[in-house]
Amino acid sequence: MTGIEHIGSAHTDTELVVLLSKAEDQLRPGQQSFNFGDLEQAPVKISDVVDWRDPESIQPTVANQSRSISATGKVIASPATILWEILEAAYDRLGFTVLDDTAFKAMVLARLIEPTSKADTIRVLKEIDAPHPSLRTLFRSLGACIEKDYRNQLAKAMVTYRSATAGLASLVMYDVTTLHFEAKDEDKLRKVGMSKERRVDPQIQVGLLVDPAGFPLELHMFEGNKAETTTIIPVLEAFQERHGITDLVVVADAGMLSANNLNAIEDAGFRFIVGSRLTKAPYDLQEHFDTKGNRFTNGQVLESTRFMGTGKNARERRIVYQWSAKRFARDNRNINLMERKALAVAEGKTPLKKVWFLKVTGAEKELDEKVIERARMLAGLKGYVTRTCRSSRCLPRR
Repeated sequence: MTGIEHIGSAHTDTELVVLLSKAEDQLRPGQQSFNFGDLEQAPVKISDVVDWRDPESIQPTVANQSRSISATGKVIASPATILWEILEAAYDRLGFTVLDDTAFKAMVLARLIEPTSKADTIRVLKEIDAPHPSLRTLFRSLGACIEKDYRNQLAKAMVTYRSATAGLASLVMYDVTTLHFEAKDEDKLRKVGMSKERRVDPQIQVGLLVDPAGFPLELHMFEGNKAETTTIIPVLEAFQERHGITDLVVVADAGMLSANNLNAIEDAGFRFIVGSRLTKAPYDLQEHFDTKGNRFTNGQVLESTRFMGTGKNARERRIVYQWSAKRFARDNRNINLMERKALAVAEGKTPLKKVWFLKVTGAEKELDEKVIERARMLAGLKGYVTRTCRSSRCLPRR
């Protein structure tokens, strides 16, 4: 079987020399050639190349067998001028030129092309024939990031750009992720904490606030052992102080759900929609389950209220549940999968491990039928928590 790979197209003798050199390197990568000194290699010309479109010219004839084609060219650069111009234009359009730091700009754009280390960033820039600073200049730029508070300047630039181009949305979304480091020791920021990837390396928490289109508005870093629920308030407070914006709806997943968080968000003047865990659903929807069981119609929305918090901090919250047939099918598929895994452990077919739907009492292992029944009852439901509607500013009731 013969493989054919296109190297490029040549329109001049010089371009042909370069392409043939690249083809030789690709056919025999890493193989060096002998230097025969004064032996002159035959020049390469476009006229010497066989026209593959002409059946007669590709037949082995005395004429084309005598042709001697050798490459003497060397690729010294592969400039990506258009790519670099596009990246520079995007950087400038976002207003990041407010930093007036060419080294920082080069480092940011280089990492969009190939995420790598600071030292290797220079190699990336050289390969595309783009302006590149020295390694010492890159390190000085990183120092300026802290001294001149680049994060503050960039955050203001992003909000200014978004307000001018799309108008600042009345709804923002918040989420948290972790970044791990393959380092032995912890420091003030990188600490071992709860890892979604079940890693034991030091990590940091990254909190990101975006608009509905996913455009970033605020970015913060926290210690790796900081609880996710405690990150949202500092981010919102910084956003509020930096831009003077309060009339917003904040959307977050159930990981941010705590009575103290919701109270603090509300006290700061924000409204919120936070994912609700389904553990309370049977109590919130008791009337529905008593009268209709677990029968729902596709897209059906049910509402309830619940007091969250204790003592003086307790506030009434509106709980909205929505049932989806598509979600119901997915949930049931996952429940069946987890049930099979638990059954395999209970029957001794797989080693004992922590799985859902498995009840272990002493040496006895069996399926937890009550938990399975409860999971099937809640399949297809998704819950949300928001403030209790008492004014026109609240979300409309359905």
